[in-house]
Amino acid sequence: MYLSVVVPAYNEEKRIEQPLERVVSYLRNHFDQWELIYSDDGSKDKTRTKLIKLQEMYPELKVVGTEKNRGKGSAVRNGMLAASGDIVLFSDTDFSTPIEEIEKLLSSLQKGYDIAIGSRGLSESNIEVHQAWAREMMGKMFNALLRSLLPIDFMDTQCGFKMFNRKATDVILPRMHLDGFAFDVEMLIIAQANKLRIAEVPVVWKNVLDSRVHPIRNSLEMIRDVLKVRYRLVMNLYS
Repeated sequence: MYLSVVVPAYNEEKRIEQPLERVVSYLRNHFDQWELIYSDDGSKDKTRTKLIKLQEMYPELKVVGTEKNRGKGSAVRNGMLAASGDIVLFSDTDFSTPIEEIEKLLSSLQKGYDIAIGSRGLSESNIEVHQAWAREMMGKMFNALLRSLLPIDFMDTQCGFKMFNRKATDVILPRMHLDGFAFDVEMLIIAQANKLRIAEVPVVWKNVLDSRVHPIRNSLEMIRDVLKVRYRLVMNLYS
């Protein structure tokens, strides 16, 4: 098995090094073949420079990216397109879901699922540090709206810890259109439209402060993008 770990990054120069070190250490101890890909989304700080410098210390590290900031969905897609592994995981930069949780997702793929998504919404999920109350409520409201607009039954579509086999990436990536935060929803709808098997897996999750998500502006953008996904689904553009 060849594992690719993709991490989207935007203006992360101040907090990128510590989780990166922990992830590299874990992967070196648990996998024979792997790569770590950071996909820079047109950062305005020194994120790209710092990552290139870190490559001297970590030769397994790859750096890809765009000059212009396009959105998390774009960064994840670019990173996954650059991946060489037959299994691809993407994770948020802060690793709010610890890298050790990878074993739970991998277990689902070994049972025959094409995709395994980390979830904070299941009874078995372990939320060690919660988000602020307002942000958590907005997330629940978004999930309720999502389920009313789209044929999707997952308790948590937005956890930034998802794993795909090569069959799934080959189906999903060419059909993606969204660059913003609702890209997770589009991925799952494409997967369902093409009859891929998806497992929702409870994970450990710990909120990290200094989030790049603006709760109101980004929520409105996500609702707009969900309507775009609904349109494309109704028009049978994902199959």
